[in-house]
Amino acid sequence: MARFLTLTDVAEELQISSSQMYALVRSGELPAIQIGGRGQWRVEQTVLDQYIEDKYAEARRQIQDAKAKERA
Repeated sequence: MARFLTLTDVAEELQISSSQMYALVRSGELPAIQIGGRGQWRVEQTVLDQYIEDKYAEARRQIQDAKAKERA
């Protein structure tokens, strides 16, 4: 597996549109770097893996918070 992924590859893996992908990068939510003279964006595989893990943790917290509110 390649160390760096194109934004197209990342969008495909996350199953989102390219415009959603660019929005994640522009907002800084998903860190990316620009490479080469044309400034093509790349996301390191380990960064993507951590982003996905963080999203799972965020979802778990939201579920726990919702359950806590239901009990209150």
